[in-house]
Amino acid sequence: MKRFRGTGVAVITPFKNDSSIDFTAFGRVINHVIKGGVNYIVAMGTTGEASTLTMDEKHALVCYVKEAIDNRVPLVVGIGGNNTQEVVNSIRELDMEGVDAILSVAPYYNKPSQRGLFQHFKTISSCSPVPVIIYNVPGRTSCNISSDTCLELANECENIIGIKEASGDLSQIMRVIKGKPENFLVISGDDALTIPVIAAGGSGVISVLANAYPLECSELVNNALRNNFKSSRETHFRFMEAIELLFADGNPSGIKAFMSLMNLCQNNLRLPLVPVNKNVYTRIQKFIESGAGR
Repeated sequence: MKRFRGTGVAVITPFKNDSSIDFTAFGRVINHVIKGGVNYIVAMGTTGEASTLTMDEKHALVCYVKEAIDNRVPLVVGIGGNNTQEVVNSIRELDMEGVDAILSVAPYYNKPSQRGLFQHFKTISSCSPVPVIIYNVPGRTSCNISSDTCLELANECENIIGIKEASGDLSQIMRVIKGKPENFLVISGDDALTIPVIAAGGSGVISVLANAYPLECSELVNNALRNNFKSSRETHFRFMEAIELLFADGNPSGIKAFMSLMNLCQNNLRLPLVPVNKNVYTRIQKFIESGAGR
Protein backbone atom coordinates (compact mmCIF):
# COMPACT_ATOMS: atom_id res chain seq x y z
CA MET A 1 0.00 0.00 0.00
CA LYS A 2 3.02 2.27 0.35
CA ARG A 3 2.96 2.69 -3.44
CA PHE A 4 -0.14 4.85 -3.08
CA ARG A 5 1.01 6.91 -0.13
CA GLY A 6 1.87 10.51 -0.97
CA THR A 7 0.95 12.41 -4.12
CA GLY A 8 -1.08 10.87 -6.89
CA VAL A 9 -1.92 13.02 -9.89
CA ALA A 10 -5.21 12.73 -11.75
CA VAL A 11 -3.73 13.36 -15.18
CA ILE A 12 -5.55 15.23 -17.89
CA THR A 13 -6.15 13.75 -21.34
CA PRO A 14 -4.74 16.25 -23.87
CA PHE A 15 -6.68 16.70 -27.11
CA LYS A 16 -5.71 18.11 -30.50
CA ASN A 17 -7.79 20.75 -32.27
CA ASP A 18 -9.71 17.96 -34.03
CA SER A 19 -10.57 16.47 -30.57
CA SER A 20 -8.40 13.38 -31.05
CA ILE A 21 -6.07 12.39 -28.20
CA ASP A 22 -2.76 14.25 -28.35
CA PHE A 23 -0.36 11.50 -27.35
CA THR A 24 2.70 13.70 -27.87
CA ALA A 25 1.37 16.19 -25.32
CA PHE A 26 0.38 13.28 -23.08
CA GLY A 27 4.00 12.17 -23.01
CA ARG A 28 5.10 15.67 -22.01
CA VAL A 29 2.57 15.73 -19.17
CA ILE A 30 3.62 12.32 -17.86
CA ASN A 31 7.32 13.23 -17.90
CA HIS A 32 6.52 16.59 -16.29
CA VAL A 33 4.68 15.08 -13.33
CA ILE A 34 7.15 12.24 -12.80
CA LYS A 35 10.07 14.69 -12.91
CA GLY A 36 8.15 16.74 -10.34
CA GLY A 37 8.23 13.83 -7.89
CA VAL A 38 4.67 12.52 -7.81
CA ASN A 39 4.32 9.06 -6.31
CA TYR A 40 1.80 7.63 -8.77
CA ILE A 41 -0.35 8.52 -11.76
CA VAL A 42 -4.12 8.15 -12.07
CA ALA A 43 -5.33 8.00 -15.68
CA MET A 44 -8.90 8.08 -17.03
CA GLY A 45 -10.43 9.74 -14.01
CA THR A 46 -12.74 12.75 -13.88
CA THR A 47 -9.87 15.09 -14.74
CA GLY A 48 -8.95 12.81 -17.63
CA GLU A 49 -12.43 13.28 -19.17
CA ALA A 50 -12.92 9.50 -19.17
CA SER A 51 -16.66 9.84 -19.71
CA THR A 52 -16.03 11.24 -23.21
CA LEU A 53 -13.55 8.54 -24.30
CA THR A 54 -14.60 5.60 -26.46
CA MET A 55 -13.64 2.09 -25.39
CA ASP A 56 -11.03 1.90 -28.16
CA GLU A 57 -9.55 5.21 -27.01
CA LYS A 58 -9.41 3.99 -23.42
CA HIS A 59 -7.49 0.88 -24.44
CA ALA A 60 -5.09 2.94 -26.57
CA LEU A 61 -4.63 5.47 -23.79
CA VAL A 62 -3.81 2.86 -21.14
CA CYS A 63 -1.38 1.15 -23.51
CA TYR A 64 0.36 4.46 -24.18
CA VAL A 65 0.48 5.54 -20.54
CA LYS A 66 2.05 2.24 -19.47
CA GLU A 67 4.74 2.68 -22.12
CA ALA A 68 5.34 6.34 -21.25
CA ILE A 69 5.58 5.67 -17.51
CA ASP A 70 8.02 2.82 -18.17
CA ASN A 71 7.72 1.47 -14.62
CA ARG A 72 8.97 4.73 -13.07
CA VAL A 73 5.86 5.14 -10.88
CA PRO A 74 2.74 3.05 -10.23
CA LEU A 75 -0.28 3.45 -12.51
CA VAL A 76 -3.90 3.62 -11.37
CA VAL A 77 -6.61 3.42 -14.03
CA GLY A 78 -10.13 4.78 -13.62
CA ILE A 79 -12.75 2.12 -14.33
CA GLY A 80 -16.18 2.98 -12.97
CA GLY A 81 -19.76 3.53 -13.94
CA ASN A 82 -23.40 3.13 -12.99
CA ASN A 83 -23.87 -0.29 -14.60
CA THR A 84 -22.09 -2.82 -12.40
CA GLN A 85 -21.90 -5.52 -15.07
CA GLU A 86 -20.43 -3.09 -17.60
CA VAL A 87 -17.75 -2.10 -15.10
CA VAL A 88 -16.96 -5.80 -14.60
CA ASN A 89 -16.80 -6.27 -18.38
CA SER A 90 -14.45 -3.30 -18.74
CA ILE A 91 -12.11 -4.70 -16.10
CA ARG A 92 -12.04 -8.09 -17.80
CA GLU A 93 -11.42 -6.59 -21.24
CA LEU A 94 -8.55 -4.30 -20.24
CA ASP A 95 -4.97 -5.57 -20.32
CA MET A 96 -4.04 -5.21 -16.66
CA GLU A 97 -0.35 -5.96 -17.09
CA GLY A 98 1.44 -2.82 -15.87
CA VAL A 99 -1.66 -1.52 -14.05
CA ASP A 100 -1.14 -1.36 -10.29
CA ALA A 101 -4.71 -0.55 -9.17
CA ILE A 102 -8.05 0.71 -10.41
CA LEU A 103 -10.00 3.72 -9.17
CA SER A 104 -13.75 3.13 -9.30
CA VAL A 105 -16.21 5.96 -8.79
CA ALA A 106 -19.52 5.55 -6.99
CA PRO A 107 -22.41 4.92 -9.40
CA TYR A 108 -24.00 8.14 -10.62
CA TYR A 109 -27.60 8.93 -11.67
CA ASN A 110 -29.07 5.64 -10.33
CA LYS A 111 -28.85 6.82 -6.69
CA PRO A 112 -28.38 3.35 -5.17
CA SER A 113 -28.93 2.66 -1.48
CA GLN A 114 -25.96 1.98 0.81
CA ARG A 115 -26.61 -1.75 0.39
CA GLY A 116 -26.56 -1.28 -3.37
CA LEU A 117 -23.25 0.56 -3.11
CA PHE A 118 -21.79 -2.21 -0.97
CA GLN A 119 -22.84 -4.92 -3.45
CA HIS A 120 -21.61 -2.83 -6.40
CA PHE A 121 -18.09 -2.44 -5.02
CA LYS A 122 -17.98 -5.97 -3.63
CA THR A 123 -18.73 -7.29 -7.11
CA ILE A 124 -16.02 -5.10 -8.65
CA SER A 125 -13.54 -6.17 -5.98
CA SER A 126 -14.20 -9.86 -6.56
CA CYS A 127 -13.49 -9.63 -10.30
CA SER A 128 -10.54 -7.22 -10.30
CA PRO A 129 -7.09 -8.80 -10.65
CA VAL A 130 -5.52 -5.66 -9.12
CA PRO A 131 -6.34 -3.66 -5.97
CA VAL A 132 -9.35 -1.34 -5.98
CA ILE A 133 -9.56 2.23 -4.66
CA ILE A 134 -13.16 3.39 -4.36
CA TYR A 135 -13.98 7.00 -5.18
CA ASN A 136 -16.53 9.04 -3.26
CA VAL A 137 -17.47 12.31 -4.98
CA PRO A 138 -21.15 13.00 -4.19
CA GLY A 139 -20.96 16.47 -5.74
CA ARG A 140 -20.73 14.74 -9.12
CA THR A 141 -22.58 11.48 -8.49
CA SER A 142 -25.43 12.60 -6.16
CA CYS A 143 -24.54 9.47 -4.21
CA ASN A 144 -22.53 9.47 -0.99
CA ILE A 145 -20.60 6.40 0.20
CA SER A 146 -21.26 6.66 3.93
CA SER A 147 -18.51 6.07 6.47
CA ASP A 148 -20.29 2.89 7.61
CA THR A 149 -20.44 1.50 4.07
CA CYS A 150 -16.81 2.42 3.43
CA LEU A 151 -15.69 0.68 6.61
CA GLU A 152 -17.78 -2.38 5.81
CA LEU A 153 -16.09 -2.61 2.41
CA ALA A 154 -12.66 -2.04 3.97
CA ASN A 155 -13.17 -4.88 6.43
CA GLU A 156 -14.93 -7.40 4.17
CA CYS A 157 -13.22 -6.91 0.80
CA GLU A 158 -9.49 -7.56 0.99
CA ASN A 159 -8.96 -6.25 -2.53
CA ILE A 160 -10.40 -2.81 -1.69
CA ILE A 161 -7.34 -1.02 -0.35
CA GLY A 162 -8.52 2.56 0.03
CA ILE A 163 -10.89 5.39 -0.74
CA LYS A 164 -10.41 8.64 -2.61
CA GLU A 165 -12.58 10.94 -0.51
CA ALA A 166 -13.98 14.03 -2.21
CA SER A 167 -17.14 14.49 -0.17
CA GLY A 168 -15.76 17.60 1.50
CA ASP A 169 -17.17 16.29 4.78
CA LEU A 170 -14.26 16.19 7.21
CA SER A 171 -16.37 14.57 9.93
CA GLN A 172 -17.22 11.70 7.61
CA ILE A 173 -13.59 11.38 6.49
CA MET A 174 -12.39 11.29 10.10
CA ARG A 175 -14.94 8.60 10.99
CA VAL A 176 -13.43 6.45 8.25
CA ILE A 177 -9.88 7.15 9.43
CA LYS A 178 -10.83 6.36 13.02
CA GLY A 179 -12.47 3.02 12.21
CA LYS A 180 -10.46 1.72 9.25
CA PRO A 181 -8.12 -1.27 9.17
CA GLU A 182 -4.48 -0.27 9.60
CA ASN A 183 -3.48 -0.68 5.95
CA PHE A 184 -6.58 0.91 4.43
CA LEU A 185 -5.76 4.18 2.65
CA VAL A 186 -7.82 7.36 3.01
CA ILE A 187 -6.78 9.67 0.18
CA SER A 188 -7.91 13.27 -0.18
CA GLY A 189 -9.70 13.88 -3.45
CA ASP A 190 -9.69 17.62 -2.92
CA ASP A 191 -6.52 19.74 -3.18
CA ALA A 192 -7.98 22.26 -0.76
CA LEU A 193 -8.34 19.64 2.00
CA THR A 194 -5.04 17.79 1.60
CA ILE A 195 -3.49 19.12 4.80
CA PRO A 196 -6.46 18.50 7.14
CA VAL A 197 -6.98 14.99 5.73
CA ILE A 198 -3.33 14.09 6.27
CA ALA A 199 -3.34 15.72 9.72
CA ALA A 200 -6.28 13.48 10.66
CA GLY A 201 -4.39 10.37 9.52
CA GLY A 202 -4.93 10.28 5.76
CA SER A 203 -2.29 8.97 3.38
CA GLY A 204 -2.04 11.73 0.79
CA VAL A 205 -3.93 13.19 -2.15
CA ILE A 206 -4.97 12.44 -5.69
CA SER A 207 -4.38 15.93 -6.99
CA VAL A 208 -5.57 18.02 -9.91
CA LEU A 209 -3.13 20.85 -9.20
CA ALA A 210 -0.16 18.46 -9.48
CA ASN A 211 -0.68 18.34 -13.25
CA ALA A 212 0.74 21.85 -13.41
CA TYR A 213 2.76 22.03 -10.18
CA PRO A 214 3.91 18.49 -9.34
CA LEU A 215 7.05 19.53 -7.46
CA GLU A 216 5.24 21.92 -5.15
CA CYS A 217 2.33 19.54 -4.52
CA SER A 218 4.74 16.71 -3.73
CA GLU A 219 6.66 18.92 -1.30
CA LEU A 220 3.42 19.96 0.41
CA VAL A 221 2.31 16.36 0.88
CA ASN A 222 5.71 15.05 1.92
CA ASN A 223 6.06 17.78 4.53
CA ALA A 224 2.59 17.07 5.89
CA LEU A 225 3.31 13.33 6.10
CA ARG A 226 6.44 14.18 8.08
CA ASN A 227 4.33 16.36 10.41
CA ASN A 228 6.09 19.48 9.12
CA PHE A 229 2.80 21.34 8.83
CA LYS A 230 4.42 24.77 8.98
CA SER A 231 6.09 24.22 5.60
CA SER A 232 2.97 22.51 4.22
CA ARG A 233 0.80 25.47 5.18
CA GLU A 234 3.20 27.90 3.54
CA THR A 235 2.98 25.99 0.27
CA HIS A 236 -0.78 25.61 0.53
CA PHE A 237 -1.35 29.32 1.14
CA ARG A 238 0.73 30.15 -1.95
CA PHE A 239 -1.60 27.99 -4.03
CA MET A 240 -4.98 28.82 -2.48
CA GLU A 241 -5.93 31.12 -5.35
CA ALA A 242 -4.75 28.58 -7.93
CA ILE A 243 -6.85 25.83 -6.35
CA GLU A 244 -9.90 28.09 -6.40
CA LEU A 245 -9.24 28.91 -10.08
CA LEU A 246 -9.03 25.22 -10.98
CA PHE A 247 -12.71 24.82 -10.19
CA ALA A 248 -14.06 28.34 -10.76
CA ASP A 249 -15.39 27.40 -14.21
CA GLY A 250 -15.27 23.61 -14.04
CA ASN A 251 -12.71 20.80 -13.90
CA PRO A 252 -10.68 19.95 -15.97
CA SER A 253 -11.31 23.25 -17.78
CA GLY A 254 -9.29 25.10 -15.15
CA ILE A 255 -6.25 22.83 -15.13
CA LYS A 256 -6.15 22.70 -18.93
CA ALA A 257 -6.02 26.51 -18.99
CA PHE A 258 -3.05 26.39 -16.60
CA MET A 259 -1.26 23.75 -18.64
CA SER A 260 -1.87 25.38 -22.01
CA LEU A 261 -0.33 28.58 -20.65
CA MET A 262 2.64 26.47 -19.50
CA ASN A 263 2.93 25.02 -23.05
CA LEU A 264 2.27 21.49 -21.86
CA CYS A 265 -0.87 20.93 -23.94
CA GLN A 266 -3.50 22.74 -25.97
CA ASN A 267 -6.54 24.23 -24.29
CA ASN A 268 -8.96 21.73 -25.81
CA LEU A 269 -11.77 19.82 -24.10
CA ARG A 270 -14.52 17.54 -25.33
CA LEU A 271 -18.13 18.59 -25.17
CA PRO A 272 -20.06 19.05 -23.03
CA LEU A 273 -17.00 20.64 -21.38
CA VAL A 274 -15.63 23.89 -22.77
CA PRO A 275 -12.63 26.11 -21.92
CA VAL A 276 -12.88 28.47 -18.96
CA ASN A 277 -14.42 31.88 -19.51
CA LYS A 278 -12.27 34.90 -20.34
CA ASN A 279 -12.26 36.30 -16.80
CA VAL A 280 -11.03 33.04 -15.23
CA TYR A 281 -8.47 32.55 -18.00
CA THR A 282 -7.06 36.04 -17.38
CA ARG A 283 -6.83 35.38 -13.64
CA ILE A 284 -5.01 32.10 -14.27
CA GLN A 285 -2.63 33.87 -16.62
CA LYS A 286 -1.90 36.53 -14.01
CA PHE A 287 -1.29 33.88 -11.33
CA ILE A 288 1.27 32.12 -13.52
CA GLU A 289 2.96 35.34 -14.60
CA SER A 290 3.18 36.57 -11.01
CA GLY A 291 5.30 33.58 -10.05
CA ALA A 292 3.16 33.20 -6.91
CA GLY A 293 3.33 29.43 -7.12
CA ARG A 294 7.12 29.27 -7.37
